[in-house]
Amino acid sequence: MMRPSRSNASVRDPAVAGFFYPDDASELRTTVETLLEAASVSEAPTGTRTFIVPHAGYIYSGGVAATVYARLQQAQPPIRRVVLIGPSHRVYLRGIAVPQVDAFRTPLGEIPLDAAAKRALIRRGDVILSDTPHALEHSLEVQLPFLQVLSEYFELIPLVVGDASAEHIASVLDEIIDDANTLLLASSDLSHYLTYEDAQRKDAETSRAILSFENSLEGEQACGAVALNGLLTFAKRRRGSISELARLNSGDTAGDRSRVVGYGAYAIHDDRRL
Repeated sequence: MMRPSRSNASVRDPAVAGFFYPDDASELRTTVETLLEAASVSEAPTGTRTFIVPHAGYIYSGGVAATVYARLQQAQPPIRRVVLIGPSHRVYLRGIAVPQVDAFRTPLGEIPLDAAAKRALIRRGDVILSDTPHALEHSLEVQLPFLQVLSEYFELIPLVVGDASAEHIASVLDEIIDDANTLLLASSDLSHYLTYEDAQRKDAETSRAILSFENSLEGEQACGAVALNGLLTFAKRRRGSISELARLNSGDTAGDRSRVVGYGAYAIHDDRRL
């Protein structure tokens, strides 16, 4: 259902609709529902609320992303708040930025931002209030249609990360991750532009590091390495566990195998949030 625009709200319009995913609402909903239906959820642990999810075009990584979102279709308690963190691909950024706008829009409608959480982050003094890093950033945007299909209403806290320490990011997450109603998603692809075989080897090494809560990932391992390092630092302190849900590359989906991008999906199980 399309959520109507609010007359006085400032809104971030979609930047990659029609490129990374369909820009027609009906086609987009059908695409997402088809991906969710095809996803395997046999290992789904009830109550998990922290995931790592890829962010390429749906024809490339949508199936891997769906292994996360399919686990949330019957989420209890229902998702009412989403913290979404990902890398800044297009704008140099020192630190972490939360947008000034009131809502994000996709072809499926508007998603309101959590105004109270934004105020709390800005009061810290170490989070930037800026729309610029968000305006063209796809790593967060491509997650939104999946979330809109899963939940008719939720509030969003979108965080774009640039040059920031793992400790800084973990501290920010501590500020805004409160209860089992909050879903935490870190958006990252894996290796970029290796041959198929080299990517398989590289991504297997990176996956082992993620599963060991290593927080020193480099950009050549994952484009969202900085965000992942912060998430893994945050999660390790909570003494959870990580499982790999899916891993492949664009050579397995819709690309040739001479120059591929890797994708992985992971669930972080935190007993404190079940």
